[in-house]
Amino acid sequence: MKVRKLSDLALTKLIVAMAIGLVVGLFAPACAIRALNSFGGTFAQFVKFIVPLIIIGLVTPAIAEAGRGAGRMLLVTIALAYASTIIAGAFGFCIADIVLPRVVSGTLAASEAAKTFPAYFTLKIPPLTDVISAMAVAFIFGLAMASLDCPVLTRAFDEAKRVVTLAIGKAVVPLLPVYIMTVVADLTARGALSQVCGPSLKIVATALATTWLVLILQYCTAGALVRRNPVKALWTMLPAYITGLGCCSSAATIPVTLRQVRANGVSEETANLVVPLCANIHLAGSIAKITVFSAGFLLLTGGTLHAGAFAQYVLLLSVLAVAAPGVPGGMVLAAAPIAESILGLAPQHYAILIAAYLSIDGVGTACNLTGDGAIALMVDRFRAGCRRT
Repeated sequence: MKVRKLSDLALTKLIVAMAIGLVVGLFAPACAIRALNSFGGTFAQFVKFIVPLIIIGLVTPAIAEAGRGAGRMLLVTIALAYASTIIAGAFGFCIADIVLPRVVSGTLAASEAAKTFPAYFTLKIPPLTDVISAMAVAFIFGLAMASLDCPVLTRAFDEAKRVVTLAIGKAVVPLLPVYIMTVVADLTARGALSQVCGPSLKIVATALATTWLVLILQYCTAGALVRRNPVKALWTMLPAYITGLGCCSSAATIPVTLRQVRANGVSEETANLVVPLCANIHLAGSIAKITVFSAGFLLLTGGTLHAGAFAQYVLLLSVLAVAAPGVPGGMVLAAAPIAESILGLAPQHYAILIAAYLSIDGVGTACNLTGDGAIALMVDRFRAGCRRT
């Protein structure tokens, strides 16, 4: 499968980049580490620059498209998908707040003061606007395009979407492994890498368990609403979960998800609407996972967890998820500026978060699409209720 090969290639490049970074950090002279840090700082600036463009170029057409097809079932599906995504993010923060302070401490922050390799230079690339303003623009123009007849504006945003997607695919994604390599090299040269590995494994384990708990919560809720055995319904979706785990793509797993959703007794009409739509807007597993990772790495670098900051973080991520490029790990890359501005997570620390996140990228995807089955059960119940009235 093409998407599977893409995911495997991305993960392979990531592993190779980390291995090279380890060797470079152990044996390269200080001038080489400083040169790599110059590239890493400039690349981080470029990512911050392009994220508002991603939001404007990708979220705007998505909002316009959803608005144009507005109907009761569509609106219910969108509302349930976003509610599920936001609740999953809040749930992820609660789990992180309970578990991670007991197993993760700010040891990385203490080690960083001992030895540093400052960059020779960092090319400043200020973004055209901040993330909040970009989202406001996306909502204003998206809703206007959905309500008004704006063929020129619609065509312009469709072309902007192609430009942004090209920039992500040809510039950001190919350079991401190089950026990860520079960060690993810097951590190794400073002697801090050993202090990252152990806590990272604990964060990964917590994120994995959180996605499973999210699925249990989703199916218990759906089971109570539609009077269906949640264990049986979740078990029926197991083939979709396993397929998503390997594909790392909700879109590529749509045929399997459709088959299992129908096997759960969902009508053909509901399944055909909910599954393709939720493949793009229902990202509960990804949001829960990235929230746990962000909380864990914030603690690892000496930060503290504030519920208000994470509430804002989750709400923004739930919208930003729509703009995530169609590549493995697209959302975690696009979320970098939000993690820096709201949570205070430094770019070099977020780079290690990206590496750890991508190591289990399929887990979030599998949770996303398996959760689509719970959304489909609830929407089908709403549809049946409307027919009776």
